[in-house]
Amino acid sequence: MSFSTPTPSATDPVGLRGAAKLERIPVRVDSQRPSPPKPPWLRARDPGTASVKALQQLLRAQELHTVCEEADCPNLGECFARGTATFMIMGSICTRRCPYCDVAHGRPAPLDADEPARLARTVAAMKLRYVVLTSVDRDDLRDGGGGHFADCVGAIRTLTPHVQVEILTPDFRGRVSTALGALLRSPPDVFNHNIETVPRLYRAVRPGADYAESLDLIAAFKAQQPNIPTKSGLMLGLGEHDDEVWQTLQDLRAHQCDILTLGQYLRPSVAHLPVERYVSPADFEAWRLRALSLGFREVAAGPLVRSSYRADQLAGQLAEPLDAQP
Repeated sequence: MSFSTPTPSATDPVGLRGAAKLERIPVRVDSQRPSPPKPPWLRARDPGTASVKALQQLLRAQELHTVCEEADCPNLGECFARGTATFMIMGSICTRRCPYCDVAHGRPAPLDADEPARLARTVAAMKLRYVVLTSVDRDDLRDGGGGHFADCVGAIRTLTPHVQVEILTPDFRGRVSTALGALLRSPPDVFNHNIETVPRLYRAVRPGADYAESLDLIAAFKAQQPNIPTKSGLMLGLGEHDDEVWQTLQDLRAHQCDILTLGQYLRPSVAHLPVERYVSPADFEAWRLRALSLGFREVAAGPLVRSSYRADQLAGQLAEPLDAQP
């Protein structure tokens, strides 16, 4: 869900980060308020195996970066070993200033027309079976980047037709119709858009985004592609109340969301929103069971769960035809 800044390539502009990035958001971040101490269940595993390092060298050679690496994801070694990876496309500069996320803000570089081909070659060289594509927000583009997502999916499918592709998209603010039209040139195997948090916290957590529009994006994609699974995720620990989480889960089901991820919010730096609470593994399991009772087809919930955690497994378990009704 939250992730840190990708290492920019030689052609990327330099963006604002930390306090400089968050100067103009509507709700000020209290950088003096510490987060509570991390509990023992949040200890990350060391992914620094020889096989992981070899794959990282390949990624650098192709000037590509995975969210898995840039977020220091504790699940990196597990996912690489399973043949899955999450790539961030369309550069390292975001047009938004979300205070939970460490991605740099500024004016992005033009799209790299060679990126889809490089990405496809890397997927083939890494011998991946399941790929997640995500991106920064690109409010500067007429289609919000939908066409570039489609180009990347198409390039991967041309070179490695057996690979499944999930896309984790921004909200395409004000460009949903154009973006979806572009995406459907090469539809993904799974469509993912994170709701991130409860509506009360949107102004503080997702300035520039709209809760209802994010729900409508999921429903609009499902209406056009009823047989493709839809997916979303929330961060817990930002100050949400349990009844608000429950209502958000109901809203997602009502808007045709099939797969859910729930994970712990972790503060990227003192300039970002503090953690309000750490949710225990037992509480995450309780939320998983409650979500399944609403009709979600698959749910991954836990302190270290991220949007693409075991994405291949969650998608693969949807063997039966999807029911379009909540």
